[in-house]
Amino acid sequence: MTEPLTAEGHHYRGDDWYGDELGAARFTDCTFTDVDLTEATTSGATFERCTFHGGRFNASVHQATAFVGCDFRRTSFFDATLDGCKLVGTVFTECTLRPLTVTGGSWLGVTIRGANLSRLDLSGVDLREADLSMSDLTLAVLAGARLDRAVLRDTVLDRADLRGASLDGVDLSAAIVKRTRLDLAGAVLLAELHGADVDPTA
Repeated sequence: MTEPLTAEGHHYRGDDWYGDELGAARFTDCTFTDVDLTEATTSGATFERCTFHGGRFNASVHQATAFVGCDFRRTSFFDATLDGCKLVGTVFTECTLRPLTVTGGSWLGVTIRGANLSRLDLSGVDLREADLSMSDLTLAVLAGARLDRAVLRDTVLDRADLRGASLDGVDLSAAIVKRTRLDLAGAVLLAELHGADVDPTA
């Protein structure tokens, strides 16, 4: 059986990994510049403190893979699949993140500012302490997601579905809320943030 690829501190430039099966590879403190990972697959892989400049993850599939403390800049995830992945503390800057298929996973403390996330289905994803400032979540599905202490400053939630999402410590009044779908708890929170005195016993 072939041992999984392991690398530390390596700089990959312009590599063609199109369709490669990386399995449970482990990369630590590596830099990927314009690497093509189109249709590549990982399963249980780990990318720790890695930096991605440019490059493509288009149509790639990642299962139970961890991108911990990584920095993605101008990277394309067009039609990629993230199934049960861990993106803790990872930052996305000027990245293409839709269409994207997401199934569960922990995105704790992720930073995705000013991104187009419209129509993404992020149901049940752990987005606690995430910074989604100025991002467009029009028609996005966040039902059952964990958004506790997430930053939603100027985040567009037009027709987004937040039913069943946990919103402890979230300032919904800082977001752009328009026809946003909320359950009773979310509606009460929003009303209170706008100065209403809600009496649940009335």
